Amino acid sequence: MKLEFFGGTQTVTGSKYLLSTDTTRVLVDCGLFQGHKPLRLRNRAPFPVPPATIAALLLTHAHLDHSGYIPLLVANGYRGTIRCSEATFELCRILLPDSGRLLEEEAEYANRRGYSKHSPALPLYTREQAGRSLRQFRPVPFNEEFEAAPGVLARLTSAGHILGAACVTLRAGGRTIVFSGDLGRPTDPVMRAPLPIEAADYLVVESTYGGRRHDPADPQVVLAEIINTTVSRGGKVIVPSFAVGRAQALLHCIAEAKASDAISAQIPIYLNSPMAANVTALYRRFCALHRLDDAACRELGRVAHIVNSPDESRALNEQAFPLVVISASGMVTGGRVLHHLVAWAPDPRNTILFSGYQAGGTRGASILGGAAEVKIHGRMVPVRAQVASLDGFSAHADGDEILQWLGHFKAPPRRTFVTHGEPAAADALRQRIQDTLGWRAEVPEYLESIELP
Repeated sequence: MKLEFFGGTQTVTGSKYLLSTDTTRVLVDCGLFQGHKPLRLRNRAPFPVPPATIAALLLTHAHLDHSGYIPLLVANGYRGTIRCSEATFELCRILLPDSGRLLEEEAEYANRRGYSKHSPALPLYTREQAGRSLRQFRPVPFNEEFEAAPGVLARLTSAGHILGAACVTLRAGGRTIVFSGDLGRPTDPVMRAPLPIEAADYLVVESTYGGRRHDPADPQVVLAEIINTTVSRGGKVIVPSFAVGRAQALLHCIAEAKASDAISAQIPIYLNSPMAANVTALYRRFCALHRLDDAACRELGRVAHIVNSPDESRALNEQAFPLVVISASGMVTGGRVLHHLVAWAPDPRNTILFSGYQAGGTRGASILGGAAEVKIHGRMVPVRAQVASLDGFSAHADGDEILQWLGHFKAPPRRTFVTHGEPAAADALRQRIQDTLGWRAEVPEYLESIELP
């Protein structure tokens, strides 16, 4: 049995892991690379193996860094099933066509404005291709073993993180390998804690925050302070947000802050992401997967005004009064948030508030790192607005919380592979696993192939 790392190595994007036996191939996750240009170019490179030779694809969750390459894999010949939880499938029905639409719009905009180096600029894939890929999804229940491919049994267990997120356990040839996916936090205000796993011969574990401890401050208190301070100087708060998970956590905290008068009920809140609005509606359907009751789920849909049309989105930029806008994308790589930043980033009264991880090479990372200007739609935009970050909203376990989850294993895996983290974070977690647990841990390289004896 062989494990190959086609992504998620020393970066938090592009997660793809191929498990090969003598008779079959199973791919776990199929994500887009994001961030620095050399990473993004990997999306355009030929897939490392012919997609038609892969028998099955298992998906840990719906975020695009784990699912966003699926339409291209299918377009290039993958014909097998795509297994995931039911909630992950419902999210992919929203995310993947929207990703294709954004890719088409960005290519069209680049061609119209003439700022692309390619003539013509072409989308990585289209909305139609994303829609076709959904036909190959076959949702499976949590905690029930099924045959993923001949000779390979699989099981999904809840990982917290976002709706439907799972750890994947594979059994083949008398060996067990566990893929953590993205692990949620045990104290997350919305999602339930990841379920423990007690045994594996081999383990692939994420390390997004493997070298950090999350800020213990109450994120709702910090959020209210930032909103109140910005409003008091007549400014606007723009929150680049992931449409899945982060937007809903923000809405929940804002609703509670308004209910407790921590922020004024009169401050207008806008959710400028139709995708995030559609995702929010799923929280009532999948209430068993999170901590919110039905009343709290209803409030998610009421606390913010939903911005539906592009014209309404553009009209927000002309508003003179203080307001809060939550808009995708979370790393400022595309979407409606870009137009708000063009309008509001130059004004020092405003605040750009980040609430999630910013991968190296993204606009979000540049702004959070103190860049005086960023390029948006081919031109440089000054960043004079205040820049702040809410660490407490992270949906990823930090180093301590990952070690806590690993502590449930009754015996050490033969080898532990630390993935889905920038180099410093991955190596920090590797060192902690070795020093604290005494396990054999390593950080694999991109395209590395490892025999699992």
